Amino acid sequence: MKIHPTAIVEDGAQLADEVEVGPYSLIGPEVVIGAGCKIQAHVVLTSRVTLGENNFIGHGSILGAAPQDLAHTDAILSEVQIGSHNTLREYVTIHRGAKNGGVTRLGDHNYLMNGCHLGHDCQVGNRIIIANDCLLAGHVQVEDRAVLGGGAVFHQFLRLGALIMVSGGTRFNKDIPPYTLADDYNNLTGLNVIGLRRAGFSPELRMEIKRAYRLVYRSGLNARQALAEAEKTKWSPEVEHFFEFIRQSKRGICHASNAKLGGGTDE
Repeated sequence: MKIHPTAIVEDGAQLADEVEVGPYSLIGPEVVIGAGCKIQAHVVLTSRVTLGENNFIGHGSILGAAPQDLAHTDAILSEVQIGSHNTLREYVTIHRGAKNGGVTRLGDHNYLMNGCHLGHDCQVGNRIIIANDCLLAGHVQVEDRAVLGGGAVFHQFLRLGALIMVSGGTRFNKDIPPYTLADDYNNLTGLNVIGLRRAGFSPELRMEIKRAYRLVYRSGLNARQALAEAEKTKWSPEVEHFFEFIRQSKRGICHASNAKLGGGTDE
């Protein structure tokens, strides 16, 4: 364990082996830090924060602070849970849950760039990239392998699907279905073809996803009608997830522009 003399680690904090804590950082009494984590300078870990193994927490980050919720009081017991092998760069903020027992959760192998914010009760999956100054309001859910562009902002209770790519400087208050490209304001411009290829999706599976996308966005049917039509066909699990995501949407899904679905001869 390597703790800088100016850092404060309060009694009760649990630090595993090979943890580094940088200058002027503050580790609260209910914090648990797994093996191999590196905490840089001026970091604050407060209230109930649990870190898995081999996480990197950049300068000035604050994890576990009270949620920005007017109904929250100090008597509420909630927490932040972070998995393993995550990189959180400078000035990332992650707020704890807003209600008793509430959890803000970040999975494994994620990369959060400078100035990102995860609001209270967000549920963020695995292998996700969130670029600089991206802001997630409370209760936002992000599925695996999503890429969120710098400066993008997301309304509370949104759901962001697997393997989406969101352009920087955009804003959303509608759910973004899996495998899509999102831009502007609640707008889809097609499928994330490059992301699907990199994820190992076969040409056949990509074509099936394309057919599903066309059924929802190019057939002239509304979402309910498209889902009813989809039930007449047997789809792969990945495409069933696409339809189920839409079926479960409470805020509604993004609309689609007339842009092409994506590049490549099989698209």
